[in-house]
Amino acid sequence: MTNFVDLFESCSWDETSKSIYTKTSVDVERALNSSQRTLEDFKALISPAAAPYLEQMAQISQRLTLKRFGKAIQMYVPLYLSNECNNICTYCGFSYDNKVRRKTLSPMEIMQEVVVIKDMGYDHVLLVTGEANQTVHTEYFKKVLELIKPHFSHISMEVQPLDTEDYKELIPYGLNTILVYQETYHQEDYKKHHPKGKKSNFQYRLETPDRLGESGIHKMGLGVLIGLEDWRTDSFFTAMHLNYLEKKYWKSKYSISFPRLRPFSGGLEPKVAMNDKELVQLICAYRLFNEEVELSISTRESIVFRNNIVKLGITSISAGSKTNPGGYAVEPQSLEQFEISDERNAKEIAQMISSQGYEPVWKDWDMSLTKN
Repeated sequence: MTNFVDLFESCSWDETSKSIYTKTSVDVERALNSSQRTLEDFKALISPAAAPYLEQMAQISQRLTLKRFGKAIQMYVPLYLSNECNNICTYCGFSYDNKVRRKTLSPMEIMQEVVVIKDMGYDHVLLVTGEANQTVHTEYFKKVLELIKPHFSHISMEVQPLDTEDYKELIPYGLNTILVYQETYHQEDYKKHHPKGKKSNFQYRLETPDRLGESGIHKMGLGVLIGLEDWRTDSFFTAMHLNYLEKKYWKSKYSISFPRLRPFSGGLEPKVAMNDKELVQLICAYRLFNEEVELSISTRESIVFRNNIVKLGITSISAGSKTNPGGYAVEPQSLEQFEISDERNAKEIAQMISSQGYEPVWKDWDMSLTKN
């Protein structure tokens, strides 16, 4: 077995889904009492049969998270560099067929944004772009990383999938982490949501974490866009992907995010709704399955939900986010990729975390720690 595609193609979506939905209370209790949980246990924990055990799952999740991560909650903020995109995606405000003014930040504009972000207290930034290979490409990313590296100790990117050699070229410029969401592991529905553009290549996207592992990236983030397909089945394939990657690329760290479909310009209604209790169940299931993985929650979620999830397994959180290029200083009124739900600023979120006895952490990593 050379990459994840081989493993993925050996699994049937329908059979996996049936296996999850036929789990019983006996399966859930076995998973809860296990000292080393398997993918079959994960199926039980995300199944409808696990819903009555949510309180027990939350208690175990809290205990495991405190044991591994203590009371530290990492703070990060996105910096949108460009809304140019050559893809048509049914769920995204940056989609090529959405007739809005496009913008890619210049070096001077990027620094204007950086000044505001630094004033907010951040030392960890997530760079985000659409997929426009003529404009935002490896050379552009190199220039951006070179420009902002002196100002941040941790730089993450959420951009188009690249080749292994591209990732290898970017890492020396200060790139720490790449987030690449599969959106959905349902291959037929993936094609429906990505009818045109390079992103329509399901297999190239599926192979991206393997290319990241081969590049030696410090950390990679996985996830699906919750709402495109059945969230339980999609989450199982994400967990299977994580399990595979951890075994093969054991030097890298991993994180999981839980983006739920949010309103945007020209919006798409979720095919499958997920309520707050189900999201808590999923977060706790990941923690019970994997004590090492970092779990992240964004400003897509409500104030009430974010206040209550801090103690249940989450290890990183964003605040004061703008989802449009130039949103902090240059052009605050330009098109957002999606609407955020929690509009509190970074200071307010830090105070919320502190009030619960936890510590907001602004600096996650320093490359000097990897040097001999």
